[in-house]
Amino acid sequence: MAFIEIQNLFKRFKKVVAVNHIQLEVNEGEMLTLLGPSGCGKTTTLRCIAGLETPEEGDIVIDGKPMLSKGFVHPSKRGIGMVFQNYAVWPHMKVYKNIIYGLKIAKLPKRIIQEKAQQILELVGLDGLEERYPSQLSGGQQQRVALARALVRNPKVLLLDEPLSNLDAKLREELRFEIKDLVRRMGITAVYVTHDQAEAMVISDRIAVMDSGNVVQVGTPQEIYEKPANRFVADFIGTMNFMSGEVVEVLQDRDAVYVRTEFSAKMLCKTPNITATTPGKKVYASIRPEDVEVFTEPPQARENLVKGTIVHKAYLGNLLYFFVSVDGHMIRVQASHNVPQEEGQELYLFLNPQKCMILL
Repeated sequence: MAFIEIQNLFKRFKKVVAVNHIQLEVNEGEMLTLLGPSGCGKTTTLRCIAGLETPEEGDIVIDGKPMLSKGFVHPSKRGIGMVFQNYAVWPHMKVYKNIIYGLKIAKLPKRIIQEKAQQILELVGLDGLEERYPSQLSGGQQQRVALARALVRNPKVLLLDEPLSNLDAKLREELRFEIKDLVRRMGITAVYVTHDQAEAMVISDRIAVMDSGNVVQVGTPQEIYEKPANRFVADFIGTMNFMSGEVVEVLQDRDAVYVRTEFSAKMLCKTPNITATTPGKKVYASIRPEDVEVFTEPPQARENLVKGTIVHKAYLGNLLYFFVSVDGHMIRVQASHNVPQEEGQELYLFLNPQKCMILL
């Protein structure tokens, strides 16, 4: 059941459309991530949910209650906790006072405040740091203070606006799992905003990919990665080789097509929508680097086999990364260490038809 419903949401800043009539649902207890490049509308959507921006059209329904259509509901009345990118902790208040600030405003009894504060301090790993000022904390600890302050009032919804972007890579990786585990244990419905694809893949139950104010695909991390809706999604999530071409034959019984590319007369690719594919259609034959198989000698005859030359190589520890030129077209390849590593080395590439897909 949808706990948050975003209905036909439209928001404009002067002549710029930030959110373009989007429809989106967040299930109860789910972590949904809004993912996309800067300026795609993800933070504006989050701020509309929070009540920090007012859209020109549409409505937001939280736990069955409209936030706009039956009168604007103030942010403080929406049952929301929010964690900002820049922490937004009070520098003149110690950790304890930062965390209980909202509880004091709500005029809860002192005993209840103390109990809730102690519970949340232990939950986010800040127990023993109550008397420190934010300036005496690391970036990760300050972010935990912001998270504790958002959670201490047991919100219906937790909103997180790129909360890890100011932290170093190792700490970001650590806190991703902490936030995911914490939200699940508390059973909170959460909306998370990021431009970091790896972060989205790790932390999300589902991902909504946004582009130019539109939601272009919604799905689990695996669905988004393995079955991208279009070239934009495929290019934004992970790494993809794109080979422009034209459909020359449709294989209805195999949900596949032959595509003529710049270096191959007939490349076999699967297609997610066989009924919309016709001969002559301009498409991109697409395959991820890890799905390209590498051989030093030509294997037994098979389709989608091409010959190329290593132009660049990169050593990434547990694997090798090659840029291979095939008739002037560069294909990125992920390979193991048992493959010859010299630039200028000729290789045979097998573009697996089961992994090669066509995208528009």
